[in-house]
Amino acid sequence: MVKTFISMLVISVMLLVGAYFESNFINKQFDEFHDVLSVLYVKVDEETAVMDDVYAVQNNWLDKKKWLHAFIPHNEIKEIDLWLSESATLVRDKEWSDAISKIEVLKELCEQIPKTFRISWENIF
Repeated sequence: MVKTFISMLVISVMLLVGAYFESNFINKQFDEFHDVLSVLYVKVDEETAVMDDVYAVQNNWLDKKKWLHAFIPHNEIKEIDLWLSESATLVRDKEWSDAISKIEVLKELCEQIPKTFRISWENIF
């Protein structure tokens, strides 16, 4: 009986610690990507962005999504891929107002996606 209780307690602690580290990892990845998007946002807003700026953001995202595939649904990753691709096309075509709106959506996704992985009442129930 005591062994069972200790085993359940150890497993529960391991799950909580794992969930905590997972949440922190996801938040860190999206915070860093949000910062990169913010730099691109400023350049697009000033109409000085070039394709190399967008490629730098895309490469940053590719590095992050290699690890994020293990933690978040592929649909959410695909959604960011699509918005980022659209942004690249709009920057290439110098359609600044449309590009800025796409980047705003990407920034919002970077804020909202990690919220679904936080340890909170709304995510538990």
